[in-house]
Amino acid sequence: MKNLLVIGTIVLISLCSCHNQGQNEPQISEYNKEYKGEFLNRIAFPIGGMGAGMFCLEGTGAISNMSVRHQPNIFNEPCMFAAIHVKGYEKGSKVLEGPVPDRKKFGGPESALGGPLTSWGLPRFENASFSSRFPFASIRLSDKDIPLNVELRGWSPFIPTDQDNSSLPVGALEYAFTNTSDQDIEAVFSYNTRNFMAMHGAPHTIRAMKNGFILSQEASDTEKHLKGDFAIYTNTDATKVNYCWFRGGWWDPLTMAWNAIADGKIVENAPVKEEAPGASLYVPFKVKAGETYSLRLHMAWYVPDTNMRIGADAISENDKSTECPTVEKMETPQCYRPWYSSYFADINEVSEYWLSKYDELKHKTELFTNTFYNTTLPAEVIDAVSSNLSILKSPTVMRQHDGRLWNFEGCGDTWGSCHGSCTHVWNYAQAIPHLFPAMERTLRESEFFISQNKEGHQMFRTNIPIRAVKHDFHAAADGQLGGIIKIYRDWRISGDTDWLRMMYPQVKNSLDYCIDTWDPRRVGALEEPHHNTYDIEFWGADGMCTSFYAAALQSFIQLGKALNENVSEYESLLAKSKDYMETKLYDGEYFIQNIQWENLKSPDPIAIAEKNWNSDYSEEARAILIKEGPKYQYGKGCLSDGIIGCWMSLVAGLDEPIDKAKVKSHLNSIYKYNLRKDLSDHANPQRPTYGLGKDGGVLLCTWPKGGKLSLPFVYSDEVWTGIEYQVASHLIFEGEVEKGLDIVRTVRERYDGKARNPFNEYECGGWYARALSSYSLLQALTGLRYDAVDHILYIDSKIGDSFKTFLSTNTGFGTVEVQQGKPIINVVYGSLDIESCIVSGNKTDFKYQAN
Repeated sequence: MKNLLVIGTIVLISLCSCHNQGQNEPQISEYNKEYKGEFLNRIAFPIGGMGAGMFCLEGTGAISNMSVRHQPNIFNEPCMFAAIHVKGYEKGSKVLEGPVPDRKKFGGPESALGGPLTSWGLPRFENASFSSRFPFASIRLSDKDIPLNVELRGWSPFIPTDQDNSSLPVGALEYAFTNTSDQDIEAVFSYNTRNFMAMHGAPHTIRAMKNGFILSQEASDTEKHLKGDFAIYTNTDATKVNYCWFRGGWWDPLTMAWNAIADGKIVENAPVKEEAPGASLYVPFKVKAGETYSLRLHMAWYVPDTNMRIGADAISENDKSTECPTVEKMETPQCYRPWYSSYFADINEVSEYWLSKYDELKHKTELFTNTFYNTTLPAEVIDAVSSNLSILKSPTVMRQHDGRLWNFEGCGDTWGSCHGSCTHVWNYAQAIPHLFPAMERTLRESEFFISQNKEGHQMFRTNIPIRAVKHDFHAAADGQLGGIIKIYRDWRISGDTDWLRMMYPQVKNSLDYCIDTWDPRRVGALEEPHHNTYDIEFWGADGMCTSFYAAALQSFIQLGKALNENVSEYESLLAKSKDYMETKLYDGEYFIQNIQWENLKSPDPIAIAEKNWNSDYSEEARAILIKEGPKYQYGKGCLSDGIIGCWMSLVAGLDEPIDKAKVKSHLNSIYKYNLRKDLSDHANPQRPTYGLGKDGGVLLCTWPKGGKLSLPFVYSDEVWTGIEYQVASHLIFEGEVEKGLDIVRTVRERYDGKARNPFNEYECGGWYARALSSYSLLQALTGLRYDAVDHILYIDSKIGDSFKTFLSTNTGFGTVEVQQGKPIINVVYGSLDIESCIVSGNKTDFKYQAN
């Protein structure tokens, strides 16, 4: 065994090449581009830790989406801004941001009031551009009135396998001022903000700290969760602080703060006991002609408590679950508390840690960034993957007091959208399993222990704080079966067979429940009505959920064999499932649904609908039931998720359980029928803004051979990026590389910064988890997969015999470069044990480099 222990080095290499697969040099392309002008309009780049909250750096340099209280606050744009005063220049005082986007002038919340309590009316730089290399965002500013070129760089730690340092409630803004004149310049930098932590009239003030200030809100007598602090401070002792803006009515505080900036005046008011409206810090500096002056601004926050408690508690014998042996024995609080509140005592500890560890954390984060972008993969893929990693920094992701992961599906304006680490949505997300595998495994433990009762029924939404749940709704077939596939994936990524042994009885119980509930006749298909990710039940066997069934059976068989368990019963069912899919659900071109609602064990659709959300049968709907069958089916349609179980198998490291030629035919049918380059003539009565008008996209379902029902499943006319990436990567797995890339380009063209935020792909909420299916594109293109059980590195390239790509494992990350079929493995952080390397099915010698 070779232990490739590596000391990381930073290799600054440009972005990836686009389509010349034979070329092994990274190149810059139209993707991962620099945004300017109207394409800055929607940019908001998340900064913060996983489960710690965020703020966003906009394309102009403004701060918005301030969401540090454990819920999204999308329209929260505090009056906080950096400014510069250059002495001796008539127009030398400006906010360090580009022009205010037109979208802010009218049409937003309360915009008709004129934009009070903002900095929008203050002078600012006339030119701005934005670029990113996740998790870093860079903004360049220039103005004819000031002989300074300004570069702003915002970031927060992101270090694969280091989940704790990647979950810090911190961010940083680094400023660099380059003197473009032939004379020395004297200037004053300032950072200015209202106390945006102040809430509800409870006591609040602004407290002192070294080289900065703390915006502070105290708890009230009845609302403990109001307590919160936000620190803003620099790394230079030249900093001067005004702890209390002018106190007065109307616009007095901001007016007086700007007057000081415009005059180049440094105000040093002492802290006050209560009611400080805002604060400023100042850093005077000189910069010689042609030289650059740099400073950095630290931001840290601490909100230890919430009033968030979601989900019904277990109350009956039916709700009883099995205790998970790996969960640390900590008292479960009444309401959600973030992980960082268990690690740090207060804002001072967070701030001190961020300051003392800054260089180390930046170095490690840059190791990741430079390694990830040191690639020759198509640029549109790198763009899609890196942009969606922003989801991990959004309030979609939560991490409770004991470190366990818990997630929403996405972000509403002021609320988490669809709670509970929803299994049928997070099925698609392939980033966390590779970047933070230990944290991902806590999701499996919650699903199979906390949210699964003794009968094997699994609630697909876990309570927060994580605790036993009331079993009062359907299990989700795709979510529960998908979890079994993910158990296999996570075992292979971790190499932890003891963990598998712990999970196995729960997994078996889960699968047996699925069989008894949805395939009681043991025909190999889900005939009984089964809930799924479209928030309805499919009646009768369908390609989508039956492919999940086949993939789950296949996964479970492999798990059982690894533990020397008897799995013959499941092998028999898998054979039946494969035959059923290929002979009864395949129409000669793609897989369909055979609608069935009579002669089943389940009650009739009307009775089932009465227990569901928003699915009641009116008199008119009952007429449709008699004529067509249950509402919300897809029947003879070509479903983009129609063989998703096969994709789940591939990303887990298994072969597809269904005939490969038929699978490929289905995928080509999706590309042929469901991909639209212009949606102008497409009728979508559902949720159209995911893609409409001149946008292109992959429709969830079409009926090219007729048979569209009066009321097909409720999202059928929409486009979802998470499904588009799933289809794209599956096409690439099957060798249809250009078709897959065409879909990726179509998606990213919708998110161009002008109409939509490139760093926020949305579905039922912003920063939607399903879009993390984009990470699977890396594996699809290269076939790169490290099996920690057998210590084998697999490569099965679909882009030729020479390429370079990123690899993240349970113990470290680096690059894998292939030159004429010969792999070179370079681990730049952590370690990786490899016994053999298999390239396109053949055992191959490999080299490694320790940087």
